[in-house]
Amino acid sequence: MTPTLKQTALRAIRSYDCTCGCGMKLAECRVMDPACAYSRGLSATLVDSIRQGKTQAAAEADAKASRYGHAAEHKTLDDAVTIPTAGAPVTGPANARVTLVEFSDFQCPYCSIAVAKIAAVLKAYPKDVKLIFKQFPLESHPQADISARAALAAHRQGKFWPLHDAMFANRTSLSRKAILGWAQSLGMDMKKFEADLDSDAIKQTVARDFEDGLKAGVEGTPTVYINGKRYNGDLDLKAIKPIIDAELKEPGTASK
Repeated sequence: MTPTLKQTALRAIRSYDCTCGCGMKLAECRVMDPACAYSRGLSATLVDSIRQGKTQAAAEADAKASRYGHAAEHKTLDDAVTIPTAGAPVTGPANARVTLVEFSDFQCPYCSIAVAKIAAVLKAYPKDVKLIFKQFPLESHPQADISARAALAAHRQGKFWPLHDAMFANRTSLSRKAILGWAQSLGMDMKKFEADLDSDAIKQTVARDFEDGLKAGVEGTPTVYINGKRYNGDLDLKAIKPIIDAELKEPGTASK
């Protein structure tokens, strides 16, 4: 693109409202929420149209007419999908009637906030709800991938949840050196931990989790599924409780 076209594209992205419901302009949403499918799709449409020589107004018309031009109809629960969970870290009773599957990123600030909210849900339903954790490290977070691999390496030693808590508690300080220090303080076999951390098997598991998330419709983190149905609401107990209560009243409700 020529410098003039680049300036037009930047002006369009900075002035066009994102349709995801965030209340931000596209440029701000791209920075604050890199995983947002709406800001990503709209920005790509604007840039492509301007690259073709269209005016800013024409490019904005193309963006409005695109699939991202209007927010999708909001449903608290989407239709159920199948999510592979064999071998994934889990906490809660094995026979729980409601299963939460969380796709998460250890460097994501929203995921860090979600930890206490989900813990409150599990505490409120000690016999009825369990949580399964799936890795979804975003490219925009440079320490997310090694953190995901570290969590799975800890899982092989029965230490997933302690390291999970340590990494989220220190989200802004994630690094290989720091993670090794936390693993050692948790009493792990460090030779095995480092070997697993760098193993192809662990890397493949992270990649499979990420692919599972994409197939299930994950667009950002954290994303939580309730018995296979993507939950599009707040994770605060007050907000999610009616949804879980409704699932528990469903005849034949079982973990999926």
